[in-house]
Amino acid sequence: MSVLPLVTLDRKYHRKAHQITINFKYNATLINILRDIPEIIWSQNLKTWYIKNTPEHLKLVLELLKGKAKVNADAVLDTSMPTKQFPKKRIRNLTLDNKNLLNGFYLYLKGKRYSKSTVDTYAHFMADFIEFYNAKDISKLNNRDVELFIETVFVKRKYAISTQRQFVSALKLFIVFYPNTHIDDLKLMRPSASKKLPNVLSQNEVIRLLRVTENLKHKTILALIYSAGLRISELINLKIEDLKIDRKQIHIKNAKGRKDRYVVLAESTLPLLHHYLRIYKPTVYLIEGQKKEAYTASSVRKFMYQSCKKAGILGKVTPHTLRHSYATHLIERGVGLRHIQELLGHSSPKTTMIYTHVARKDILSITSPLDNALEQLSKSQKEEEKFLLSSRNGMK
Repeated sequence: MSVLPLVTLDRKYHRKAHQITINFKYNATLINILRDIPEIIWSQNLKTWYIKNTPEHLKLVLELLKGKAKVNADAVLDTSMPTKQFPKKRIRNLTLDNKNLLNGFYLYLKGKRYSKSTVDTYAHFMADFIEFYNAKDISKLNNRDVELFIETVFVKRKYAISTQRQFVSALKLFIVFYPNTHIDDLKLMRPSASKKLPNVLSQNEVIRLLRVTENLKHKTILALIYSAGLRISELINLKIEDLKIDRKQIHIKNAKGRKDRYVVLAESTLPLLHHYLRIYKPTVYLIEGQKKEAYTASSVRKFMYQSCKKAGILGKVTPHTLRHSYATHLIERGVGLRHIQELLGHSSPKTTMIYTHVARKDILSITSPLDNALEQLSKSQKEEEKFLLSSRNGMK
């Protein structure tokens, strides 16, 4: 019976990051296994293989070496490192009646079948509002009280207009649930939404972003979001059964507005996707975090921020930027708005229309007056040179 080679895992700070080093005596079989994984790198300086120290990477290494080597991971599994301290959750100052009222509103929203994020957001806004007037009888609140709350809280804290619009939407639902106030729904005005154009990456920037993202799982996430125009919530809730690889489609279920739709599974993502499924072996969710639970949106934003820094992409870039880029690039390729609306899952074509203001297809065909002026100047100078040349020839 052959003896398995010994592999020792250790921790090392290298290239401004915490790494797991993979140490063993020369073994061609092990080397070939490690070479197939893009996240695992050979360091000429350290004279060892290494990979970024994350729970996912540790799990990956252990699975790769299972049955191929005897692994000593004591140094990596050492839990003596300090644990992160989280701040205590703030306890709201609310009367018992107000607590019961808010609990009732929360259940009312759930009964209306709003999404979890909408229920949580609206309930949070109303809790802030009621806490602000905790000492006052809720039934006596009027529109001026609403204005005062906005002036004191939203304006002073410089909340975005979109946040204020969400609060007004929450309040409109609250006075339907609890009509015993003097707040007039007809006079509740949402401020006009900011007409900002979405930030969009060029196709070269997208490719650069994918190239610098070395982690296989992270690369797969970014490729899927961009290639299919997914919302971050759609990506993290995607299950393995939702992949229709034979039909090259992804079934998006219960998305925003409780709508299902199919999007294209890009041909170019298939090799990456097969490689990811073979290495990570997800069980329920396509992208799984610790304990086989769904991956979190905050984790995606965190690693994407680091990848953008590596790629030299400036400005604020979020996972939703990739969705904006997907839609804009489709328009630039001549895909019709109706098709793009269906692919994005928009209820109204007005939402999709914003990408026509960002797309460069038609704008690029317009010549700047400055370019025209310089072109005319260049032509006149060439004509003058021709005249002078012809005059000299004539003198000879």
